[in-house]
Amino acid sequence: MVNSIEGGEVVEPSSELVAILDAGAQYGKVIDRRIRSLCVKSEILPMDTSAEELGKYKAIIISGGPNSVYSPTAPDYDPRIFSLGKPILGICYGMQLINQVMGGRVGKKERREDGPCNIIVDSSSVLFEGLEPNQEVLMSHGDSILRLAPGFKTVADSNGIVAAIENTQKKLYGTQFHPEVDLTVHGKDILRKFLFEIAGFSGNFTMEDREQRAIDYIKEIIGEREVLVLVSGGVDSTVCAVLLVKALGSERVHAIHVDNGFMRYGESIKVAKALEVAGVHLSSVNASSAFYNATTVINGLVTLPLGEVVDPETKRKIIGDTFMNVAEEAIANLGLDPGRVVLAQGTLRPDLIESASKIASGKADSIKTHHNDTAAVRKLREEGKIVEPLRDYHKDEVRELGKSLGLPDEIVWRQPFPGPGLAIRIICAEKPYMEEDFDEIRGYLQTLSTEKMSVTLLPIKTVGVQGDGRSYSYLVGLSGEMNWEELFKMARRIPKEVRKVNRVVYIFGKPIEGEIRKITQTHLTSDVISQLQLADEIVNQELLKNGLVRTLSQVPVISFPIDFDGQGKRSIGIRTFITNDFMTGVPAIPGRDVPEEVLETMIQRILGEVPGISRVVYDLTSKPPGTTEWE
Repeated sequence: MVNSIEGGEVVEPSSELVAILDAGAQYGKVIDRRIRSLCVKSEILPMDTSAEELGKYKAIIISGGPNSVYSPTAPDYDPRIFSLGKPILGICYGMQLINQVMGGRVGKKERREDGPCNIIVDSSSVLFEGLEPNQEVLMSHGDSILRLAPGFKTVADSNGIVAAIENTQKKLYGTQFHPEVDLTVHGKDILRKFLFEIAGFSGNFTMEDREQRAIDYIKEIIGEREVLVLVSGGVDSTVCAVLLVKALGSERVHAIHVDNGFMRYGESIKVAKALEVAGVHLSSVNASSAFYNATTVINGLVTLPLGEVVDPETKRKIIGDTFMNVAEEAIANLGLDPGRVVLAQGTLRPDLIESASKIASGKADSIKTHHNDTAAVRKLREEGKIVEPLRDYHKDEVRELGKSLGLPDEIVWRQPFPGPGLAIRIICAEKPYMEEDFDEIRGYLQTLSTEKMSVTLLPIKTVGVQGDGRSYSYLVGLSGEMNWEELFKMARRIPKEVRKVNRVVYIFGKPIEGEIRKITQTHLTSDVISQLQLADEIVNQELLKNGLVRTLSQVPVISFPIDFDGQGKRSIGIRTFITNDFMTGVPAIPGRDVPEEVLETMIQRILGEVPGISRVVYDLTSKPPGTTEWE
């Protein structure tokens, strides 16, 4: 049996393969992971893959993406794929594309959706058969279906917004939400129904041994050369180092820990001990002075020294390029031949996706530049001088690999810590962030304030991900009565109604009265770094003492330049994060996921032991719309 397409061309029969057409999704690799976990083999392909090439696939999934389907910059595609007769599932952008191609209309409504939302589903649809009628899902979109295509049926609704569609005759299905992420409660069930009940997969795909695949990859890339690996002490770089030693032997692997001056309190000593336990010989380099004074070239211009920079992207690029410079110096100091040394990195798939690396996606929007994916790193990749055995992995998969390698739990379950360290957890600023719309937004937010809750627009910005694209927008603070259920409801509501807000926090202490229009000038200076190191150490001590390091996936502690009392102080943010894939996640709920008394102890200790702190705030934001880190 063959499948025909318009124009008379004929393609080969389908096999047990599903094609994921990449429209630039932040979660493209998460779709791939989720499908593989259901024992179905998937391959990520460019959005413009031809109908002929898709002939060998049994079904097609079209991912989300940052563009509008009606935009001139929308990804190219072959419209004949919709005439192949194969089951197609469109996710977010993918659903909107199906609707538009089939004669419907897509555009912007007054309301966008970012973060967890509740939908009502039609249980007569195969996608939702047997599932709860009310479900929580992850939305991340600015466009919506304005007119449904002929022959289609709405099978899920999100408070008046079309949340899912189907045309069973043409085997075309779409979800506005993201079924591939953990925040969609029944997402895996929905994908299972599409793959097995609609597309007819048998589920006979078994993953190859990941450890052996990684070792084979290392041997193939390295050949007879030697490897330099920069080890932060986190699980990613540690697993990478152990894999390298197992593949090549310790003589050809040179592991170096670089103290960039932005480490946690006492971190470098802890790193050396952790790696010794793992059997990796580690040399340490104190390069703090080199980093503080480092510059780089961006768009042909030399930047200011890192200690004078406020822009987070510039900070990240300087740090990433300086790591490369330090690596070159280390190669020279070790007496190695630069032409025979490959740099190893513990780069993960989310790093590449958020940096918009073409390795992960050809169309994804850049959310933030990771230190291991700067222009200098990409150049080395092109020259074949980078080895990244974990680049197809997510954090939970790396931990599984770490266990199989025999690493102890204290390494496998270490709280993740970014390579740039605390440098990207210090929000630097020289002046308040107040665009022309500041007072308009502030005025609207005031209408949401009640006798029990004050809503305050803060004149700083943080990084977020909204509609599969990067946002760099306002922070909102809630203060007053500590009713967590109401606070989280408001934190969900505000970014949906105010597009330029991507993060909401609760401010501990007395309610904030009046407006906040000033900031405390902040750069990466030693006093600011020491301030955050102390606060971070207090939070991590309490996490460890109360057994929360495994239940909470990550807990960034942030310094930001707001003094709520007008005395030139700064404030500390606590960002609890619960996730499996590290591409989406939710904050811990006090009283359920983290004891309220533990939070209270953290707050009292920070205010009592760290000089120059105005308030402590608690991040209430899911991802999306707020990223894990604030920068």
